[in-house]
Amino acid sequence: MMDLVDALSAQREPASLKRLAAETGLHPSTAHRILSVMVDHRIVDRIEPGTYRLGIRLLELGHIVKARIDLRTEAMPWMQTLNAELHETVNLSVRQGDEMVYVERMVSDRQSMRVAHLIGAHAPLHVTAVGKIFLLEDGEDACRDYAVRTRLPGFTRNSIRDLANLGKELERIRKVGYAFDNEEAENGVSCIGAGIRDDEGRLVAGLSVSAPSNRLDRNCGPRVRETADAISRALGWNGHRA
Repeated sequence: MMDLVDALSAQREPASLKRLAAETGLHPSTAHRILSVMVDHRIVDRIEPGTYRLGIRLLELGHIVKARIDLRTEAMPWMQTLNAELHETVNLSVRQGDEMVYVERMVSDRQSMRVAHLIGAHAPLHVTAVGKIFLLEDGEDACRDYAVRTRLPGFTRNSIRDLANLGKELERIRKVGYAFDNEEAENGVSCIGAGIRDDEGRLVAGLSVSAPSNRLDRNCGPRVRETADAISRALGWNGHRA
């Protein structure tokens, strides 16, 4: 049955029984029997005798699954794994207007110089690693509007305060797929972040690792991105942007 579903999902137009049998390796009579049961349950629609397409029931089930998916629930196992691997604080954050808000965290198990972002804490997009991912996603015009609207406030001497430098930073992020906060929100603390996407490819959250600047391993960028991508796949992302 799942072989038939996969074969149908690859077709833009209704597919014939002969074609489906050939693509799945099923005997035509076996494929017909299975398809008939699927038609009865609205998983497959019979367009005309011998021609099939995916049914509306799959859409209904998809909406049910999507409604039950919880970002925190899906992210926590991956956050725990990354926390155990790197022994640094791992954060989950979402965008709220012109700021990123921390909604979950796994605290570093290193006793000296812990980094502890309180859940509910927030910071402007341009001074956080994940916030920069969102600005990149917005595009040049929206990023320019953000800069004008917020005037790019500074929090440390490393905070980006002008649009030209912000643009250069976003271009670097575009090339590697992850971002850094280089003591831009808080002195002595740096961060690596990557974006999380939903089943429609929309950027909905961010994963980040925070640590004292002298302890943060900047080579962990690809690992943070890989973990963020794993969470995205758990949310239904298929590897394509919206």
